[in-house]
Amino acid sequence: MIRRAAAALILAAALLWAPGAARAADLVADLSDHLVAITTGFAGIDVLLYGAVGEPGDIIVVVRGPERRTTLRRKSQVAGIWMNTNSMAFERVPVYYAVASSGPLSEIAAAGELSRLQIGVENLRPSPLSIASANIVADWRAALIRNKQRAGLYVRRVGSVSFLADTLFRTKIHFPANVPTGIYLAEVYLLRNGLVVGAQTTPLNIRKAGTEADLYDFAHEQSGLYGLVAVFLALMAGWLAHLAFRRD
Repeated sequence: MIRRAAAALILAAALLWAPGAARAADLVADLSDHLVAITTGFAGIDVLLYGAVGEPGDIIVVVRGPERRTTLRRKSQVAGIWMNTNSMAFERVPVYYAVASSGPLSEIAAAGELSRLQIGVENLRPSPLSIASANIVADWRAALIRNKQRAGLYVRRVGSVSFLADTLFRTKIHFPANVPTGIYLAEVYLLRNGLVVGAQTTPLNIRKAGTEADLYDFAHEQSGLYGLVAVFLALMAGWLAHLAFRRD
């Protein structure tokens, strides 16, 4: 892993200082893997993001999962029974969110830049699908973020971006075992004097592979047949259990 990281950083520097468009951008970055395959027994994975800058600056890395609609529901006790009594749906909710930086966000980036680019969970602005006051929406949005953090899909702590010789940088992005599938975006921002002076976005595909992928495709593409097979297997399991425990 160390040799691979060193080779990646050297490659990033070579790309940056080569003549042409890469040098003009003043920033180049890439991922050690562009495809994460979720197979049986998948327990999470670390992906290396590496890059180089032409002149010293600060780096912020934001990794966002695909945006989806999410509905929150609130339960209350009614006549002694707990039931859903309120809900709010949001669209454009990243299924995964993580940030890493070369220094404290409040010190290396202007507040306006963090808000504009939605860097940091406090700056995320998923859109509510119902009309409500700003305070109510803020409460539901805070609950949404807490739920994602408890699931390990919104990383609570800002990760560290480390520099080598002021120009080469790297950071690790951890994806937990329950990471959803889809196309993720790794956004890299170069900042000087608190302002973004360069940016690059690199996609990452997380998808199921092997037996899990086959079952997933079968369940979604042939849902009726999948239901019949599931019922048949459940009946067979019950019948076999009955035989195993039947007393003479």
